[in-house]
Amino acid sequence: MPDIMLILSCLNQSMDKTSLSRLSCLVEGLLAMTGRVTMRGLSRWTERGGSYRTLQRFFNTTLSWGQVHWLLIRQHLLGNETEWLLAGDEVMVSKSGKQTHGLERFFSSVVGKTIPGLCFLSLTLISVQRRCSYPLRLEPIRKGAATSCPKAPKAGRGQGRGRPKGSRNGNRREVSLSPYLQFVQGLLRQVLALVRQTLTVRYFVFDGAFGNNQALQMVRRAGLELISKLRHNSALYLPYDGPYARRGPRCKYGSKLDYQHVPSAFLKATIVEGHLQTAIYQLSVWHIAYAI
Repeated sequence: MPDIMLILSCLNQSMDKTSLSRLSCLVEGLLAMTGRVTMRGLSRWTERGGSYRTLQRFFNTTLSWGQVHWLLIRQHLLGNETEWLLAGDEVMVSKSGKQTHGLERFFSSVVGKTIPGLCFLSLTLISVQRRCSYPLRLEPIRKGAATSCPKAPKAGRGQGRGRPKGSRNGNRREVSLSPYLQFVQGLLRQVLALVRQTLTVRYFVFDGAFGNNQALQMVRRAGLELISKLRHNSALYLPYDGPYARRGPRCKYGSKLDYQHVPSAFLKATIVEGHLQTAIYQLSVWHIAYAI
């Protein structure tokens, strides 16, 4: 096993000697143990200086874990890459009991239903050349901590249906963010403040949960561009390429994209694996609900 203290020496600027010594004992036990990781299990695998009480004191110490992760990545993992992505994902861990901090009921995609456990938002740096991901920030998600959005007042009985007379179109870039999106935006800005002096990050990657205009505007306000995915049946429109009608604004939306008959001019690659054929298309389209 390599000398742990030699690897962790770059953390001197973010923690004191006592915490660094405790961390080295913890890492040695973590790498040597098997099974589920608990403080009791770690204390049995650590050597002198890694008792159960010592581990309790360490985990009770307030540390800037985002800076700890970044210092390790910057010192030992950065290469000559020029393309980096910032990615996020929610991680759910099942947990029984009632006293654990942050214990709530969250949806688990593994079992397909909500179960008691802990949920974390993980932010990682992705090296495009190496195709590797380096965890940078892990924050717990608490349902009760986020205040709910104010509900719109109910329409009275005398108010007619439909759009009120005289109302104007709203600016789709000036959207209000939900408490969850504000939470993610705060983490993004903290992470960018750490890495932007060393790396150039332009894109933020997230799954289909961010496939909406509110999430897009949130990411753009943080100074990034969003890479995500839309629903499989999203209404997309090709850019208008017809003649100008000589009055009014120029048309923006063309014909609606038919997923079953995508124009062959946009076909970039075809991959055949056994009985499975994958066709990859690349094209620019419009979505009515998005402000680009």
